Amino acid sequence: MTKPATLDWHAAEATAKRLTAAWATYEPGGAVIGFDASGLRFSHAGGVESLATFAPFTADSVVRYASLTKHVFSAMVLAHADIIGLDDPLGRHLSELRSPLAEVTVGQALDMSSGLPDTRECLSLLGLSVYTETKAGPLLDYISRLERLNFTAGTEVSYSNTGYRLVEAALERKGFRFDDFIQREIAGPLGIALKAPDVWNDPVKDLVPGYWHSGESWQLSAAGLHISASGSLTGSARALATWLQALASGEGRFAGLLQKLLATRFLADGRPTGYGLGLRKSFLGGHEFVGHGGSHPGYKSYFLLDPETRAGFVVVSNREDTNGYKIALESMATLTGLPLPTPATGLGDGLYVTESGPWWIEVKGSTCTYLDAEETLYDDGDGRASSRSASSPLRLHRDGPALAGEVGHAARRFLPAVTDGPVPTALSGVWRSAEGAEFTIEDGAVLMGIGPTRQTMRLTALGNGRFLFTLNDGPWVKRVCLHQLGPDRLELVSSRARMIEYRRHA
Repeated sequence: MTKPATLDWHAAEATAKRLTAAWATYEPGGAVIGFDASGLRFSHAGGVESLATFAPFTADSVVRYASLTKHVFSAMVLAHADIIGLDDPLGRHLSELRSPLAEVTVGQALDMSSGLPDTRECLSLLGLSVYTETKAGPLLDYISRLERLNFTAGTEVSYSNTGYRLVEAALERKGFRFDDFIQREIAGPLGIALKAPDVWNDPVKDLVPGYWHSGESWQLSAAGLHISASGSLTGSARALATWLQALASGEGRFAGLLQKLLATRFLADGRPTGYGLGLRKSFLGGHEFVGHGGSHPGYKSYFLLDPETRAGFVVVSNREDTNGYKIALESMATLTGLPLPTPATGLGDGLYVTESGPWWIEVKGSTCTYLDAEETLYDDGDGRASSRSASSPLRLHRDGPALAGEVGHAARRFLPAVTDGPVPTALSGVWRSAEGAEFTIEDGAVLMGIGPTRQTMRLTALGNGRFLFTLNDGPWVKRVCLHQLGPDRLELVSSRARMIEYRRHA
């Protein structure tokens, strides 16, 4: 299907306003900007910057971009190709890394094919809250003690922030800091305010608070993790649109940069992926677009760009429940007249698990959750459903009672889970990790935490030594797979961290 010669900006703005109607006058809100090579075509904002002042949210409200940072940091990496190359193993620049982490290449660390476990998810599986403060040095020391990847580098695509953390550390050792690059190469030349703080509590001029809803009331967000260049950038919707316009124009200092960031990346067996360097490809009606999302506690962001027409949308928000992808995608569909993908509902609701290993999946209508990572499924025809996500690729079809296909480009076959089995008493006892974390299993439940932070989480059996439990951590609810590796050894598995091991202590 061809795109229309004339883009319907009036209809696109109406779509954006409809999808952001939840940004009520006295609630946290956000902003949506539509733009092209000629400038801003519309700017719509709703809700408030702060529940203390009730100042209205505007296109100039400063938020945390979160993972929208990734392509900007990748631009820094490309600018220092003489210092650090995409084909360099990480161990060449961070000698303390152990195998197999040391053999992961810089390019794999940035294109989500590294298998590097996500640092924040590792900390969750060690019992550390999202609010626990951690610093860059000790975090790097921790990563340097790891001796397992989520999967062999280059064999899958699965989202992780750790590669960006490690490459940033490598550049800092050579005297190159991310925020210095931002100010010198982007913010200064474009006349916009951008800032990349190191930690959540670093002051940032005009930064608005983020919020999440507890079910009863809005709560201020917070996070203790050293942020790193995986998600540290802050700025406004207007500043982000200005940067994307410059990137799309490809002029001056930005000549050819978008094409380099979008260049096709490949798995070790030669298969292409849809995730570049901090950017992911999206499709509407067979046409290729580029974008990325960002999520910090209390902040959501997304942008979608058409490299051909240089038209795009920016969505930023200071509320946890914003679906920026939906807003940007539907606005782009309205603008271009291209059809939205049809949600797939024919796979069959239920909980499924592989014959062995910790891999589980749950289908509810068009929503699919794989290892606690939720994606929408779309109809690909011939009974096949796809996430159409370059960062979380998933394609499945029904094979008798099973679901078969690929997840993260890895072949998987899931069988209906039998969840009424008992939790064996042999699993009871105290379990401890090499990092000193521990939990107790008793009476069919995991007990994790100390004193008033202690949680009791019921185990649901999946068969063959697999069990699910639900971990609550502030704004986040995580389902974790406990996978027994032997009588006295087990691992806790989430989507982004699949290698946290515990051994029986008592």
